[in-house]
Amino acid sequence: MAAIVRRSFDSPDETRPFEGGMGRLDVLNSDAGQVGRAVFEPGWQWSKHVKPIAGTDSCQSAHTGYMVRGRMKVVMDDGAEEDYGPGDFMVIAPGHDAWVVGDEAAEAIDWTGYGDYAKRA
Repeated sequence: MAAIVRRSFDSPDETRPFEGGMGRLDVLNSDAGQVGRAVFEPGWQWSKHVKPIAGTDSCQSAHTGYMVRGRMKVVMDDGAEEDYGPGDFMVIAPGHDAWVVGDEAAEAIDWTGYGDYAKRA
């Protein structure tokens, strides 16, 4: 493993667009694993814009991340829910839906859940 690494999401290793042009996921690969930056456009909802890609009833990725901007609501399959906004750290288990709240794009950095996120099944 390199002793020091500098990467930029301006030059990701992979970009995965969401259905309907509603945002994208940029992925950086490293010896320590993948990290992703997702930009969700206003009106984005997992069940509308990623479900057709994932082919599952709800998001089955676990997320450990940080909200950079915008607001999102996450509702778990069991009904538990949480709102996230700029500066919030988040841990979300598999089995949820999520959507952008308001008219500003949401942006999140995730260290655990974006490896297979929005990849065609």
